[in-house]
Amino acid sequence: MGWEFVKLGDLVHRKIGYGIVQPGANVDVGVPVIKVNNIISGLSNIELLEKTTTDIDARYTRTRLVGGELVISLVGSVGKTAIVPKTFAGCNLVRATGLIDIKDEILAKWVKYYIDSPQGQAYINSNVNTTVQVTLNIKSLSDMPIPLPDHAIREKIVAILSSLDDKIELNRRINANLEQQAQALYKSWFVDADTTGWDTKRLADFFNVITGKKDANYSTKDGVYPFFTCSQDILKAPNYSFDGAAILLAGNGDFNVKRYIGKFEAYQRTYVLIPFEKRYHSFLYLLIKYHLQEITGGSRGSVIKFITKGNIADFTFTMPPYSINDKLFLFDSLFNEIDKNTIEINNLSTIRDTLLPKLMSGEITV
Repeated sequence: MGWEFVKLGDLVHRKIGYGIVQPGANVDVGVPVIKVNNIISGLSNIELLEKTTTDIDARYTRTRLVGGELVISLVGSVGKTAIVPKTFAGCNLVRATGLIDIKDEILAKWVKYYIDSPQGQAYINSNVNTTVQVTLNIKSLSDMPIPLPDHAIREKIVAILSSLDDKIELNRRINANLEQQAQALYKSWFVDADTTGWDTKRLADFFNVITGKKDANYSTKDGVYPFFTCSQDILKAPNYSFDGAAILLAGNGDFNVKRYIGKFEAYQRTYVLIPFEKRYHSFLYLLIKYHLQEITGGSRGSVIKFITKGNIADFTFTMPPYSINDKLFLFDSLFNEIDKNTIEINNLSTIRDTLLPKLMSGEITV
């Protein structure tokens, strides 16, 4: 291939470094900080970031962000990357994340894609420290060899991969907007409405609460399915036709709920809720998401909070005694669009992940 290799530390504007060592507890008013989970989930909304005090932030100006920087996870799930949006200017990083400040936008994206590639991940995996917790140190990151074809080639490759990522991100934003619409309609119709004369129902009237497997497998005789745990989203897996409808509720730690259609597996403490009638799928998802704090309010555990099947099954709410079919239809129409966009996201992600190693290694020329 004949590409030149340069140490990552020689490409940066500011010295590669980690963020705030002890950001303290989240405060209502302060400086937003990027954590590993924010990088993994994508830097889409600054409002989702926790905040540290301005006094603590002032001691770590070296990692204060202006937007456009490349950031990387250094502890736990190491090697996850993101480009900081311009709207995140003024934010900072925590100790488990690292700053790679490259001023040239194309070069920053090139480095990101190389780190994301199998070649980049192989380097990271071979240089982590696993004595206590999986950690990538700054020196190893700075010494990482980055291939540098000429600018024209880098620009073409970045353009190809960015076009796929931009469409994926657009679909995600559209999906977020569609779900916000559905949540607003649910609140208007079932929370803010006059509930006089409505019937009291239990969640158990609509589904059985099924506990995920104690020893779930990543694959079955039919193939590899998405796999759910309480602490992570869907793992990468081949697409399947939508032939099942379920609600996934993480039963410990950071309680959260997900709507899912398709084949999957779930681990214990992830509760699987399959409606007796599929028409209630979207409605029940919106209901559980809106009332999640109430449902999990009876959690137990001194170290890690958890809920039981009974906390879910016995939760009560009110419903109108008359038919709500028209409202259910509108919920479904919104979520059908979300499902279509999700299929496209999965397809585009597969194309990107297939092209990435071939483009970054020079196997495919542009």
